[in-house]
Amino acid sequence: MSARDARLDDSTRARTSKGTAAMRIAVGSDHAGFHLKEHVKAALGALGHDVVDVGTQTPGSVDYPQYAADAARLVAEGGVDRGVLACGSGVGVAIVANKVAGVRAVNAHDSAEAEMARRHNDANVVTLSGTRLGPDQADAIVAAFLRTEFEGGRHARRVGQIADLERGEKEADTALHS
Repeated sequence: MSARDARLDDSTRARTSKGTAAMRIAVGSDHAGFHLKEHVKAALGALGHDVVDVGTQTPGSVDYPQYAADAARLVAEGGVDRGVLACGSGVGVAIVANKVAGVRAVNAHDSAEAEMARRHNDANVVTLSGTRLGPDQADAIVAAFLRTEFEGGRHARRVGQIADLERGEKEADTALHS
């Protein structure tokens, strides 16, 4: 599915079962993260979110880069609000997602990492380890990732510096700021 096909008019946003605004969320995985992706997809759907599954569709062995790139492009182009990816370690899909300009992916090992990545880095993709995380841990990480807002302020300056680097506009400003 292309990012253009995945667009959702904000006026049609539903509310989740917990009363928060429903999001459009891309999910993707390789074979090692397939079971976790399927769990997360079902949990997000049950909460009222609109889930776009970019694959894989079976637990058979596949390479992760295409699935991670497809989800990351949807996030970067605005076709979805956020992305959730899984592979064996969560590292491979994070590396791929972070190659897409505008994506800030975090491989979160717990809900505190997911929360801080949203709060301070405006992370828009969370990646999960299909071999080390169980469903309950994944649920906690994804919940923290979705409910946490970006703080802005000095953190916005830093996220802006990342965007400048992506565009090749300048080197990161390394001056010390409070």
